[in-house]
This record gives sequence, C-alpha cells and structure tokens, in this order.
Amino acid sequence: MRSIFKIFVVIGIILGLYSCSKFSKIQKSNDTTYKLTKADEYYANKKYRNAQMLYEELFAAMKGTDKFEDVYYKWAYCFYYQKQYRDAENLFKGFLEVFPNSPRAEEVDYARAYCFFKQSPKIELEQVNTLKSMNMMQTFINTHPGSPRIKDATAIIDEGRVKLEIKEARAAQLYYNLGQFRSSGIAFENLLNNYPESLKGDEYKLMVVKSFYRFAKLSVAEKQVERFEKVTSEFLDFADRYPESKLLKQAEDYSILSKKNIKELNNEQTPSSAKL
Repeated sequence: MRSIFKIFVVIGIILGLYSCSKFSKIQKSNDTTYKLTKADEYYANKKYRNAQMLYEELFAAMKGTDKFEDVYYKWAYCFYYQKQYRDAENLFKGFLEVFPNSPRAEEVDYARAYCFFKQSPKIELEQVNTLKSMNMMQTFINTHPGSPRIKDATAIIDEGRVKLEIKEARAAQLYYNLGQFRSSGIAFENLLNNYPESLKGDEYKLMVVKSFYRFAKLSVAEKQVERFEKVTSEFLDFADRYPESKLLKQAEDYSILSKKNIKELNNEQTPSSAKL
C-alpha cells in the first residue's frame, strides 16, 4: 500500500510540475490573443487563480478594446470565486465606474453588495460589513426596482437585521447579568425601539420591567418611590402593547411588588401621629 501511495505522490508531483511549466510558458507569451484564450479556458474550468494572473497581465493591453469589459468582468469574479471578497468588491466597484451602462451593471452591482454580506463576521464581532451590506442592498433595491434579485436582496437585509438584533440583545442581557440594571433597562428599551416588529418584543419589554425593578430595589431610599413608579409605568406600557402575551402575568407581578414597596416607603416617610 505504501508503494502505491508513493507512486501516486510522484505522479502528482510530475503533473504539478508539468502544469506549472505549461502555465509559465503561457505567461511568457507575447501573443495577447493566445493568452486571453488560455485565460478564458482557465476561467471556464474554474481554475480561477491561473485565470486571475493572466487577466491581470492582459489588463493594460485590453484597455480601449472591445475585449476590455469581458476581461474586467471575469477578473473581478476570479477574486470573488476565490473568496477574496474585499478585492472582488473593489473590482466590482471599478467595473461599475468604467462601464455604468453595461448590460452586466445590475448583476455586478448586486455582486458588490453581496461581497459585504460575505464579509459579515460572527455576531460577537463588530458588524460594520453587515451594516454596509444592508445599506448597499437597500440601495440596490432602490436603484433597480424591477430586478429579479430584489427578493434575495430583501432576504439579506432581513438576515442582517436579525443578526444585529441578536447582538444588541446579548449586550443588553450582559448588562443585566452584571447587575447594571439601569443600563440594562435602557438597553432593552432601545432594542425594542430599534426592532419594534420583533417576535421577541414582549420578552424585551419584560426585561425592561425587571431591570427597572432591580434598579429601584438597589436605589437609595429617597430615590426608590420615583423608581418603583417607573416600574409600574413600564408595566402599563407592556399591557398596552402586548395584552395577549404569556409574559403579562410576570410583568404584572413586578408592578404589584413595586406598588407594595411604594406604599411601605410612603408609610415610613409619614410622621407618626402625636400621642394624646
């Protein structure tokens, strides 16, 4: 078995050296027509690295010819197919600047926006490219209202919003877990305002109520009445927004506790009647 394996390794090395030698000869050729033909063959056979290198060498020679648009287009896609999305995006941008009226402009415009989507990182990281992809997809929709790609562009925008919502929700929950209850309440309020259509809206609103209740409980005595009143106010807003929510009872419990605390605090602050 080892002997057979060694034979395959040797064959692979020989083929690799032959391939490199063949490609090197193509690169050294001064025949641009021949080189372009070979570049297109590599592209068609999905050997994008080889095609990319040849298109780069042909770029200057093709300027001003009827082949230039096709070379630019395929050169950009070589980077795209190799998952080099930053370089691909720059080339797609350049293509649109040079050929704004090309029949391929709509496709390339979408591909450029999609490059930012492909660079969107994990939720834990900064979401600059997620935001860029969303903004560019929205621009694409506005620019190409009849495009068949609008459905895909809309789906990417929706996916980006879900990702941003999850990131923001995790940050708000972290405030709560760390005992920073005022910050938690504000963060969940902002989350609800940013994503009012969220299916988790009642969960976020319950966290607003809980956060402000915890904040009130830990406050100094002279601030507690005002802060417990904030809890009851948030509960009323909860009930108004989500009257059918399964979480309504939990939110109400915090309101009831807050009213009880307010009553006790008011009794403590009321001077005792003088004895007769």
